[in-house]
Amino acid sequence: MLDEARQRTHDLQTRMRDESIPLAIFTDESSIAYLAGFWGYLGIEFGRPTMLVVPADAPPTIITPLMESEMVSAMTWVESIVSWEDSGQRSWHRLLGAEIHKYLGDHPTAIWIEKPYIPALVRNYFDETFSQTALPDISPILGAMRMIKSPLEIEVMRQAGHIAGAMMTAAHDSLRAGAHEYESALAVIDAGTRAAAGFLTASGWERFVSPMIHNLQILQSGRDSSMVHRRASVKAYDRNDPVYFCFCNMAQFKQYKLGFDRMFHIGAISPAASAVQQAAIDAQQAAIAAIRPGVAAEDIAAAANDIYQQRGYETGYRTGRSIGVAYLEAPELKAGDKTILQPGMTFAVDGGISIDGELAGRIGDSIVVTETGCDYLTHYRREIMVTES
Repeated sequence: MLDEARQRTHDLQTRMRDESIPLAIFTDESSIAYLAGFWGYLGIEFGRPTMLVVPADAPPTIITPLMESEMVSAMTWVESIVSWEDSGQRSWHRLLGAEIHKYLGDHPTAIWIEKPYIPALVRNYFDETFSQTALPDISPILGAMRMIKSPLEIEVMRQAGHIAGAMMTAAHDSLRAGAHEYESALAVIDAGTRAAAGFLTASGWERFVSPMIHNLQILQSGRDSSMVHRRASVKAYDRNDPVYFCFCNMAQFKQYKLGFDRMFHIGAISPAASAVQQAAIDAQQAAIAAIRPGVAAEDIAAAANDIYQQRGYETGYRTGRSIGVAYLEAPELKAGDKTILQPGMTFAVDGGISIDGELAGRIGDSIVVTETGCDYLTHYRREIMVTES
């Protein structure tokens, strides 16, 4: 993993030289993980930014809080680790400013940053300290690199898919009338964690990779099934309840994040719910059938939307999104995105209908584009599923 991260950084520096970009500063956790091979555990939520400074013609430098510097040094291939402190002369502002002046002089005309993702804390520093300096966006250049996944990345994503499958099996097995939503969430976390642990060792870089599946479980049941992104609660399941599990903020491994959703029905399903769920499945399958190299991203969305329209439904959702070290990457499977699909691109592809206050149909999988079509990264039954109790 670290060898590949090093090569990505070298490739980025080549692109920077081609575009006459002397220096770029990365602040997004996913970008730092992609290039430097590490991720932190405190993060900007605690007011503790970590930054990766990448010159076009010199080795990169990581600026990180002192308390994390030992772990960062052990995880990354980057040799220059500069630690900052909360008080005194070694604040992150001073250290970042020193790096900028080293490569761009005292009056830089432009500093390339991740404009859509830079934390407000760091952006405020640039606006106040470099008010006369242009701040162009490096994100599209790195984003273009991240579109096509390497064989190693795809293998990690397949492992994430295996973990997600174990989570969905546990979710399915937890469903019965009288059980509670939070009990399903606990079963998902336990199964996913045990599956992830099976892919890890306690040596080398992997000793810093936690198998723990975390984040609040997205779960909607009963009359709330139409409430997208509702969280698991103490609600007990009733017979005939629809239950929807979304793992899009949980199905991940080694920082690679998938999309994966399924809907179940406890004991029975109404004709209306069956029609909605089948439409969602058919729309997703139409989209997946259309995926192949040379097709525009918006055409995949159009294939799904044709099914919705034929069944008398409307949807405002995108059909899918590119996935990788971030939850959302480029391109997206939606109207207006004309990006041409290529082998090695990876997507979460969804089918979804909501009828507010009544019911919903949902399904989602992750795929990788191949030379002839696509392969699934996630695996579970793609049909209407009714439990026995």
